Amino acid sequence: MSSITRQIFRELVGWLAVALALLTLVLLLVVVAGEASRMNLGLRPTLRLLPFVLPTALAYAAPCAMLFAVCLVYGRMSADNEIVAIKALGVRPLTVCWPAWWLATGLSLVGVWLTDLAFSWGQRGVQRVVVQSIEEIVYGMLRTQRSYANARFSIIVKEVQDRRLIRPTMNFQASGELPAIRIAAAEAELRSDLDRNVMTLILTDCEIEMAPSVRSVVPGRTVQEYPLTFFAAKDVREGNPSQLPLRQIGSEIPLQRQRIVELQKSLAAETALALLGGEFDQLSEAVWAPRHKQLADAWGRLFRLQTEPWRRSANGFSTLCFVLVGLPLAILLRKSDFVTTFGYVFLPILIAYYPLLIGCVDRAKAGAMPPYVVWLPNLLLALVGVWLLRRVVRY
Repeated sequence: MSSITRQIFRELVGWLAVALALLTLVLLLVVVAGEASRMNLGLRPTLRLLPFVLPTALAYAAPCAMLFAVCLVYGRMSADNEIVAIKALGVRPLTVCWPAWWLATGLSLVGVWLTDLAFSWGQRGVQRVVVQSIEEIVYGMLRTQRSYANARFSIIVKEVQDRRLIRPTMNFQASGELPAIRIAAAEAELRSDLDRNVMTLILTDCEIEMAPSVRSVVPGRTVQEYPLTFFAAKDVREGNPSQLPLRQIGSEIPLQRQRIVELQKSLAAETALALLGGEFDQLSEAVWAPRHKQLADAWGRLFRLQTEPWRRSANGFSTLCFVLVGLPLAILLRKSDFVTTFGYVFLPILIAYYPLLIGCVDRAKAGAMPPYVVWLPNLLLALVGVWLLRRVVRY
């Protein structure tokens, strides 16, 4: 490595460290504050979120921080005619580009690992903190809004006195073969048990209604237990593809294909039995709709599993693709004002790259496109970068 490239490399690393620290801090505060405000988390669970959100903040801050450092260093060099001087000495312009490319490639590899860590360990950690704090969340919502609801149940209270819920009304949504249930009580109390991962619901003088004609009154004290995840604002699904590490996804894909084959064989066997037995009512849409949904969900999970490795690698290597565009553009603009240079580069990326990436990921997860299509935005950036680099070399 020549003295020129060493100097450029040191300058890039210095500004990258500063930009990465500042951007990560901002993203960390925004994400944690948003999650804490949305879920009514107290100070202790909010602080527990920080290490789990850190990989996500670093993964999203790295491409922008690297682009910022490149725009600052190479924009200043071009504005001060250092690039012209280097070419006058007989040094090829590509020589000064190698430090940025090496650094961006290394940061991209780290970015893939950070993205994998953020999607698997980070998301599960945030989910675990929220679930373990669900008692505090529910009581906080009931004290401020007098209600709390998720996809499984809702609760409305007249008031909250310390730990006592006065005149609560709870509605449990129908699930599978279980009917919808409405419970009204004089008082109620929630107690979470983190060791057993359950929430205990203590009711006093309650009335249970399962249908307009099924109603019962239970005087005195009634105790019911539910999993903590039942009270969570979001569904907690085990084996969610977005929360699996890359090393596990590779072995999960063939297993999911086998599950689909077994489902298809089961559906074919049930159809044959219904036809042979003349039980045509078993072939009605009402009977087969849940089975078709089960098969469609299995295919959807397979598509998501196949998309995840491509998505995480594309997110990681967005750092290198940002540099491929930002470096030659910073040289061509020849502006010492790095904020203007960064704006010229990042604004088109913000407007075009991220919406295209989101669209490609959604289509790949739906099975409408092959999973490698998520790399299309990166490839387009790389092509634009190569075209700009040719102009730098030529002119």
